[in-house]
Amino acid sequence: MAIHFDKREAVYIQVIRYFKEQIAIGELKSGQEIPSRRELAQQLKINPNTVQRAYKEMEEEGLIYTDGNKPSIVTEEKKRIKEIRESLITEAIDQFVDRITSLQIPKEQVFELVQSKLNEPGREGEEKHD
Repeated sequence: MAIHFDKREAVYIQVIRYFKEQIAIGELKSGQEIPSRRELAQQLKINPNTVQRAYKEMEEEGLIYTDGNKPSIVTEEKKRIKEIRESLITEAIDQFVDRITSLQIPKEQVFELVQSKLNEPGREGEEKHD
């Protein structure tokens, strides 16, 4: 597990985003066990309290589930996984639209460029979700 941390954003938020992305693309499967808080802190070389905060928020958001002293697992709720995926897509589109709008590029040109990029070799069939 490798996360490249950005100093401009809280580390626990970046950990949460990483888990959301891994769930959305299917790298972390529904019901899959995830590292313990201590293990993840050691792997990422971050404070265990930071991991604790990330896990707590992920539990509150329904991304992961912890039953007592058993290991935490990825949610098995397909609806929640779909929501996570759609949220990440919307966030990426919002950022893209904000940037394009600031450049004042005509919509038609944007649509053509996006279509062209999506049709580049190696981009086809990259969808990977259940």
